[in-house]
Amino acid sequence: MIAPQEFVEALERYGTDFFCGVPDSLLKNLCAYITDTVDAEHHIITANEGNAVALAAGHHLATGSIPFVYMQNSGQGNAINPLLSLVDEDVYQIPMLLCVGWRGEPGIKDEPQHLKQGKVTLSIFEAVGIPYQTLSTEPAEVAVQLSDAYVYMQENSAPYALVIRKGVFAPYELKQKTIVDGAFTREQALEIVVDHLPPDAIVVSTTGMVSRELYEIREKREEGHHKDFLTVGSMGHASQIALGVALAKKERPVVCIDGDGAALMHLGGAAIIANAKPKRFLHIILNNGAHDSVGGQPTVGRSVDLVGTLLSLGYAKAVQAKTQDELIEALSVPVAGPYCIEVLVKKGNRPDLGRPKSTPVENKHAFMRYMTEAGV
Repeated sequence: MIAPQEFVEALERYGTDFFCGVPDSLLKNLCAYITDTVDAEHHIITANEGNAVALAAGHHLATGSIPFVYMQNSGQGNAINPLLSLVDEDVYQIPMLLCVGWRGEPGIKDEPQHLKQGKVTLSIFEAVGIPYQTLSTEPAEVAVQLSDAYVYMQENSAPYALVIRKGVFAPYELKQKTIVDGAFTREQALEIVVDHLPPDAIVVSTTGMVSRELYEIREKREEGHHKDFLTVGSMGHASQIALGVALAKKERPVVCIDGDGAALMHLGGAAIIANAKPKRFLHIILNNGAHDSVGGQPTVGRSVDLVGTLLSLGYAKAVQAKTQDELIEALSVPVAGPYCIEVLVKKGNRPDLGRPKSTPVENKHAFMRYMTEAGV
């Protein structure tokens, strides 16, 4: 294993002093060390991976140094546009070191949303002409890999990628843990939401812990899972999936259950929802100020006015609920949507939280049958 401290110190010896990206579970120990040791001006957790590439490009333009961009391989898609149309050697020729967690690596058991991405991770880099190496766990080999990477970036003014397998970085416990206020947990909030859903509601839940907890709530109640589309991948896109459903099922209540990190990742989607004006659209954002599924790294969810933002974009109504009673009250108010309830919840989840037993395709078929059989 590679000690995060030794790795970051090696980067700093090459002049890299700016770090940005979107957290990943395979990089959580590295991200934790960076959070603890790099000041806020030189470490930014971005809304999405494309933002990170552009932010890093700006840093290079201002300083001439080579920045470090981290992400899960699922973020390659978000990053491709600026990688090809901004930093590529055929355009502005901007070097940066990409650090990409290899979820779904072939031969390694992983969740279904990571399998296809894992198969094509390396071929994506090959297709776009970004050289890469899978990072070794041997310090001497890592030193050679970093030397090769920096020589390439300096000589070609172009990006270079390090692909990170599971278990490469040694454990590191985050010391600067952000305290996030909350009177109740995300799972408790979801229980209340499920209690107050109209009988014919259609639910689209975001990726990560939200969908896992919703699945277990339905299991406990023996209600089945046909009313819920569990968005196991494509972080940040649940609200647009829900909008697509709402536009086709205008007379049905459609509920999008989102997270703060996901909502912020593609916030422009909220403007499209507002402009479309789906009358029975309820957008619930469970805000714990963290990327809970990948190590608890902070988002800016608790430092921005999400309610005010959504109102300014054109939502018919948006409110914040800090307690269970406030959430119940907000859910009890009839509103011609789009209507958003931001729910402030605690970080964390049950250690024994399970995962859906049905496959994504089985979930899709049951969900589509439900909408068809329910009529309107």
